[in-house]
Amino acid sequence: MLDIFMEYYPLFLRGLGVTVFVTIISCFSGTILGTLLALGKIYGNKYISALTRIFISIIRGTPLLVQLFIIYYGLPSYGVRLTPITAAIISFIINSGAYQAEYLRGSIQSISGSQLKAAQSIGMTKWQGIRHIVLPQALRRVIPSWTNEFIYMIKYSSLAYVIGAKELMTEGKLIASRNYQFFNVYFVVALIYLIVIIIFVYLFNRLEKKVTIP
Repeated sequence: MLDIFMEYYPLFLRGLGVTVFVTIISCFSGTILGTLLALGKIYGNKYISALTRIFISIIRGTPLLVQLFIIYYGLPSYGVRLTPITAAIISFIINSGAYQAEYLRGSIQSISGSQLKAAQSIGMTKWQGIRHIVLPQALRRVIPSWTNEFIYMIKYSSLAYVIGAKELMTEGKLIASRNYQFFNVYFVVALIYLIVIIIFVYLFNRLEKKVTIP
């Protein structure tokens, strides 16, 4: 198996680079979307809250693969054509945002409401209190959930191969189609995923310890 990696390592590394790029962009942008959705669901008026609830329910209630197909194969019917990588990133951002909204909602609601009232009592507006008091604590508490979401996204990124995005799984498939050593090639791919996940879990654990609330 080592000889396979050494022979085709440029392709493996190229696919890994795309996988990591897609994962980081999707999770970071998904965090922004999830934060907005969580705030809209908790603090928005009844219309905004209802819209965010519906959006989150639809995204969480449908398979990621179906969402990916709708964006890549469905949107061209309406004149919107996207590259495989762009379609994958948009799908992953939307999906990740919906899940992260629920993670963050739980984190926000775990913080005592008296803190926001205290902030308002000293002259802060509601949104100033949320920004400076509630969110900093909520974002720290949600790091373990972010870790899980990042791990899931690394693995879910392999779905992008079905639309031709040249990430790690796609490169592995191309290599296996050349040498017909399917077990060995996919075993190498699995090991690469495992190593990358272990590295990022370690980094997230360090981050969690660094910013933990005493």
